[in-house]
Amino acid sequence: MGNEVVCFGEMLWDILPDKELPGGAVMNVAYHLQQLGEKVSLVSRIGRDARGQGLLDMLQGFHLNTAFVQVDEKQETGKVYADMTNPTDVHYDIVYPAAWDFIQWEPALAQLLKSAGTRYLVFGSLCSRDVVSRHTLQQALLENLVKVLDINLREPHYTRDHVEWLLQQCDLLKLNIAELELISSWYHPYEDKEWAVRALSARFNIPVIVVTMGAEGALLFMNDTCYVEPGIPVKVVDTIGSGDAFLAGFLHSYIHEQPARECLRFANALGALVASYAGGCPDYNPEQISIGEQKA
Repeated sequence: MGNEVVCFGEMLWDILPDKELPGGAVMNVAYHLQQLGEKVSLVSRIGRDARGQGLLDMLQGFHLNTAFVQVDEKQETGKVYADMTNPTDVHYDIVYPAAWDFIQWEPALAQLLKSAGTRYLVFGSLCSRDVVSRHTLQQALLENLVKVLDINLREPHYTRDHVEWLLQQCDLLKLNIAELELISSWYHPYEDKEWAVRALSARFNIPVIVVTMGAEGALLFMNDTCYVEPGIPVKVVDTIGSGDAFLAGFLHSYIHEQPARECLRFANALGALVASYAGGCPDYNPEQISIGEQKA
């Protein structure tokens, strides 16, 4: 009790040239947190279709709580067409509208967010591209929870005003280096990643910011200090969901009050492990997560 995580947002299928894989940033985070032993509830919406049932079956197979996954009678379960021309830089065509654009505010959701055990709310920028899910998220953000924002700036599914509003809501922000450069450029010329993170923290009053940098590892700003940990070399199958796994690994360590560098190392290790598999929700044992040699 006391550390339950609510993940609010998209669940969908990543449609690759040769297969379909379960995905969606927020669903991926929920999946990995569940794999790591956290108590997680996923708040999302699927269509009344075979793809939606397939996602439910998969998540329930891993004992993830799907009681707050709504079913839409009109909209289809979400789909994303992935361009795999470059497996280390996948491009996405995110179909709109999808069922997850229409998450409704329900009494059961209000009860979940107010329950004594719920402490963390994970949400992304993508899941509020439509006014319906955005309105529901706005109500959820009124609760006194640790708010974790996973920025996913996918054209054309965001506006600067919307992103700035989201940044004002969060206590912990995760973004990649390209997103840091873009957001920073709205306010000043981008020169240095550590300076940019400090400026972003000060502008939006965000105490914890973590930046993924691909093979170069990750940067963490916490307790007014910047930490950098190198990436973990791995044979990449694809990078789908590796950033989501990174966030889940970081949040798992953060919840359990691990030191800053340990949080980064574990997050890097889980992100690397998932990059060595196909898709964002591979079946793995947490014992496979190797953080390598400890540095002094």
